[in-house]
Amino acid sequence: MATSRELDAKNYLEKHKILELMDNLTSMLFFHRPERPCEFLITQFEKLKLARTTSRDYPCLFNESNLEAIFGILDPTRQGYITLSQYKEALNTIGLKQFDAFPQGADYNRITLETFKKEAKDGLLKSSATFKS
Repeated sequence: MATSRELDAKNYLEKHKILELMDNLTSMLFFHRPERPCEFLITQFEKLKLARTTSRDYPCLFNESNLEAIFGILDPTRQGYITLSQYKEALNTIGLKQFDAFPQGADYNRITLETFKKEAKDGLLKSSATFKS
């Protein structure tokens, strides 16, 4: 059984999304591998602070071209759509836990690039907003 102090710590971490913040910052460090990691992290914190006040442009590993590349891998014959299963697996793979499980096109098992990008961006925005809202 957890002590009162441990429960308080757990609640604090969840409330302020500390683990998500650390995951995002660590991922960005590994991806970018800056020469000056401390300066890089300070810049990321500044970006987060600005994003918090403007509610946009959160620091994130995936940009539009990355999402298009992922979609392209899943649609090698360029049909213009992927299956619902591919959509869900792709979003899970990029680390999204919360997203629309039945987006536009799900009824026909055809998720377009635009729908994929919209849902991925929405999910990434939520997951990158690693501070208490």
